[in-house]
Amino acid sequence: MAQVRNAAPARTGTPPAPKPATIRRIGITTGGGDAPGLNAVIRGVVMSARHRGWECVGIRNGYDGLLDPTQRARGLLKLDVDQVRPITKLGGTILGTTNAGNPFAYPCRQRNGEWVERDRGEELLGRIRRAGIDALVAIGGDGSLGIAKRLADMGLPVVGVPKTIDNDLEHTAVTFGFDSAVSFATECIDRLHATALSHRRVMVVEVMGRYVGWIALHSGLSSDAHVILIPEIDYDIEKVAAAIRARYASGHPYAIVVVAEGAKPKGGAHLVRERRVGRAERLGGIGEQLAADLATLTGEETRATVLGHLLRGGHPTTFDRLIALRFGGAAVRALAAGESGVMVSLGAPGVRLVPLARAIRRLKRVPPLGDTICTARDLGICLGE
Repeated sequence: MAQVRNAAPARTGTPPAPKPATIRRIGITTGGGDAPGLNAVIRGVVMSARHRGWECVGIRNGYDGLLDPTQRARGLLKLDVDQVRPITKLGGTILGTTNAGNPFAYPCRQRNGEWVERDRGEELLGRIRRAGIDALVAIGGDGSLGIAKRLADMGLPVVGVPKTIDNDLEHTAVTFGFDSAVSFATECIDRLHATALSHRRVMVVEVMGRYVGWIALHSGLSSDAHVILIPEIDYDIEKVAAAIRARYASGHPYAIVVVAEGAKPKGGAHLVRERRVGRAERLGGIGEQLAADLATLTGEETRATVLGHLLRGGHPTTFDRLIALRFGGAAVRALAAGESGVMVSLGAPGVRLVPLARAIRRLKRVPPLGDTICTARDLGICLGE
């Protein structure tokens, strides 16, 4: 049977979609932390929309382009083919982004200087309508997709695209940005092997990931780290120190420790650098803390390196470019088919649609008995257990 061209992705777990609404203009928003591949999604949406005669506009800096257009956001950006043609390979997002602009809990300063959260959802929807935007493609992680779901519940046709270097969204095999982050982290850790051996040091490498350990596990395993600590397995610092002492005693005078920013010791808590109204809490500091603890327990010279936002920048890998373009095209096909309140996701054998309510229900965490963790154990990598 011949393949149907431009078919919408398969839809899972929901009844048939309603009759498609009339669409002339699509709005595109990128929210949360930036990730390699964001621009490729924008290009995929714009190029796919062109074939349907639809116009595309980008909402700058999350939703601030509509909620705060006179300040740093500067309104809307008209997106045409010539503008997006060269952006597939670029990191970041030409639209800008923010992790502090949730329209349903928008940070506002009171006259007394205190910051509070206000619900500006209805106001945002009104401004979207007045801007002539008929449908929205929302590119982001769990927070951004939660906003997208609420807008869809209010009647706006919305399709979400999963974006996060953390790979923590369920119901998609992978999020774009993850492969780029892991590839760069692996390269950095590879370089640290030489320095650690030359100076006979323990090198602690802290990577992003928030409350999941996908980046730490995949980059640590791929770069032959000796210890990998992730949020899904609380670590025993004494066992980590014992593993390092045993390595030195066996004639290997250095060690590489990869730790996710959300890792925590048994009986301890996540280290939080900052809490602010309207923002997700900012994790960090576990690398320095771990290095200090290991220096005391092992007696070996120990250094900490925090890769941090380096993992978000740079050109996307080929894999991330490809799935980002596929996601962008699939989002437009979904809107053309009348879908709303769904997220495009990578399944088997191709792209499918998942209800946003399911996609954001809980974080996708590293399974402690999964094959990747089992491989780490088989290779003798210490997980702090």
